[in-house]
Amino acid sequence: MKVNEIRELSGTELETTLADLKKELFNLRFQNATNQLDNPMRIHEVKKTIAKIKTVMAERKLAE
Repeated sequence: MKVNEIRELSGTELETTLADLKKELFNLRFQNATNQLDNPMRIHEVKKTIAKIKTVMAERKLAE
């Protein structure tokens, strides 16, 4: 996801997306540990997207 796309989401959408990404990251790490992961770069992409979402959430919190 790009930052512009993330900024367009509402607060509840951000929270649900963040929860989904955290679940996906857990599953990817589990697959990596058991050598079943096809695309190891996906872990990096998910981590970056989580960081972007957290940054947007923090920006909104400071703007209040």
